Amino acid sequence: MNKQHPVYTLTNECKDCYKCIRHCPVKAIRIENDSASVIPEKCISCGTCVKVCPTNAKCVRTDLEKVKNLLIAKKDVYVSLAPSWRATFENSAKKMIAILKKLGFKDVSETALGAQEVSIHDAQVLNNMDKGLLISSACPVIVEYIRIYKPEFSKYITPVGSPAKTHAKMLKETYGQDISVVFIGPCIGKKNEADEDDGLIDAAITFEELKIWISDEIPDITEIKKENSFEFVPQSAYEGTLYPINGGMNETIRKIGVKPEVQLMEVCSIPAFSKALENLDPEKLAVPVFVEALACESGCITGPCIASKKASISSISDVMYKVKYRDEIPKVTSTVVECSYSPKQVQNSKYSIEQILETLKKIGKHSQEDELNCGGCGYSSCRELAVALLDGVAETSMCVSYMRKIAMRKAAAMLRCMPSAIVMVDNKMNIIEANDSFMKMFTGDMYEMFKSRPDGLTGAAIDRIVDFPDIFSTILKTGRDLHKEHYNVKGRLYDINAFTIEENEIVGAVITDVTQTETTREKISEKAKEVISKNISIVQEIACLLGEHMVETETLLNSIANDYDDKEEK
Repeated sequence: MNKQHPVYTLTNECKDCYKCIRHCPVKAIRIENDSASVIPEKCISCGTCVKVCPTNAKCVRTDLEKVKNLLIAKKDVYVSLAPSWRATFENSAKKMIAILKKLGFKDVSETALGAQEVSIHDAQVLNNMDKGLLISSACPVIVEYIRIYKPEFSKYITPVGSPAKTHAKMLKETYGQDISVVFIGPCIGKKNEADEDDGLIDAAITFEELKIWISDEIPDITEIKKENSFEFVPQSAYEGTLYPINGGMNETIRKIGVKPEVQLMEVCSIPAFSKALENLDPEKLAVPVFVEALACESGCITGPCIASKKASISSISDVMYKVKYRDEIPKVTSTVVECSYSPKQVQNSKYSIEQILETLKKIGKHSQEDELNCGGCGYSSCRELAVALLDGVAETSMCVSYMRKIAMRKAAAMLRCMPSAIVMVDNKMNIIEANDSFMKMFTGDMYEMFKSRPDGLTGAAIDRIVDFPDIFSTILKTGRDLHKEHYNVKGRLYDINAFTIEENEIVGAVITDVTQTETTREKISEKAKEVISKNISIVQEIACLLGEHMVETETLLNSIANDYDDKEEK
């Protein structure tokens, strides 16, 4: 069994936008160190996170190497081609077969053959039911969802393998148990089926993987010549090709024929299916009810790896256009994969209201009014986020409103405590924000009045507060930052650093009153000059005294020397 889950995250590409959580129908995402990863035991492999990820950080496990190794082993490898291929590839059936055979496959068969057998089986079961519920097992994602999140409905899943499994069994019964079967389609969930150890599907790749493979191996597919002898084996499918569209399975069951009281319903998407099961008591159903449930909206033709940008209407039309109906459909299946679907044991923690309320306080939710339920974190409510925090799969930083409050408090504290005056001005020359130092510096006697206002100077015209509004208007027009040193305004000196916050929209300035500093500096300079002048005078006086003393000393010494010379001569 392949140990890597079909969906994984490229950690370096994840930008903690929480979009995957927001769209994941089962919230099977863990946020750790600001990166979102899939929780394998809770993931149903619907591929929603792969489709919505804006940075392509969510990826689908590739099994191309596994398939290539099967081909290298020289074992006959057959393709089980999903009927939705017509919604992806523009090729004719013969051309599609030719391309796949060029890649090394022995032959190509349609998964729809298995779908036809499943429909016959389900029709038999429905005709033998008096009342109750039966849910299709065709979609592996739906099956996983029921087993994990709606385990009480597991016993109502049709006890038969999916069309892909049924088809794989058909091929092995026809061509030998030693062949390999590779499923190709738009579904990620099929990789989970291939990972199972029942020996039916050997590998599963998506249409996206197939396109990459074709591009690598066959640069010009126009060179691939279709041959009239190329046909789907062991034969072409009929009504089973309707399976990839919403209601397609039910249409095949109607063609087979069920008793009049049987009700056939179809539900597409996990949210719609979950809603359909709410408050449902299958035991109270008075007639047999069959639910064709598909995880993808509109059916498999909008699967996560469909690799097509066609409109869904065009895709549905392409599938319906090629469908052929049999004049007579067998009433008994030729191949059946018997399956039983039991609930999956997934640990779902339960917490008391006290634990949840205590956790809410960690994200600034101290009362019910604080619970905005904005969905910014990806969860539908603040309490759902609190449960995720308790489960250890979320982080407090995911709460946008909480982080905004923290950021605003930090910014406000910094603005409030900074000794320099700080102000922000909009393009209408009105003050957006100003700290206490700014109000003290420029409002004079009006300071106490402005301080008592909840919004302080917010909304006031900057030209009514300072005498240098031209600095702000200039930056708004040019977008260039300005720095003024010792800017003289009415006898006071200011150091002004003005800068753009949002080009042509918002400017800010940090202003420091350096009047006192400069005055003190000038006084110190004058004192220093005075001291230096005195020192120079003293030095000069000392120099003069030393000079006179040196002359006197030299004269005295010369006199003594002369007297000594005279005595020596005598």
